[in-house]
Amino acid sequence: NNYIKLNMSWTYKTNEITDVTQFPNNTFGFIYMVKHKPTNKSYIGKKYLFHNQKKKLGKKETQLLKEERKLQGLRGATPKTKQITKESNWKTYYGSQNDIKFLLSEGKKDEFERVILKCVQTKKQLTYFELKYQMIYQVLEKPDEFFNFNILGKFFTKDLEGLVFESIVEDTK
Repeated sequence: NNYIKLNMSWTYKTNEITDVTQFPNNTFGFIYMVKHKPTNKSYIGKKYLFHNQKKKLGKKETQLLKEERKLQGLRGATPKTKQITKESNWKTYYGSQNDIKFLLSEGKKDEFERVILKCVQTKKQLTYFELKYQMIYQVLEKPDEFFNFNILGKFFTKDLEGLVFESIVEDTK
């Protein structure tokens, strides 16, 4: 039973993460690597911890808001919705890539390892560090090692077929 629980949780800096309170303060989201152990193939992506949702106001709530706005001297139409912040599905998330979703649909959750690479504080940082880690790990250049087949929806594995990759660091010495 502990084996299954361990595989269904996330690991961050060798610690098992099972609750949102275990993240560093002000964490907006994280960059992750999901690894399918039997094939040794990984996926690098990003995940929000929270998301905003519009919720329709009921009649009582609308009336209370209308009266509140009147007392505050606010004019104009009373909003019909309010924004609520909800915790995302990060606890049960493995990725949106089709091969991963297929393996999960076959009940193979225990074949995956989920690691948080970096926690970030803003949406821009989330996109930046996802891109950075995908480039560092060369996800498009190593299709046998990674499920990722595109970066930012702009760069695709197929666009790089037939190219020979050299070490950039070695080229600049």
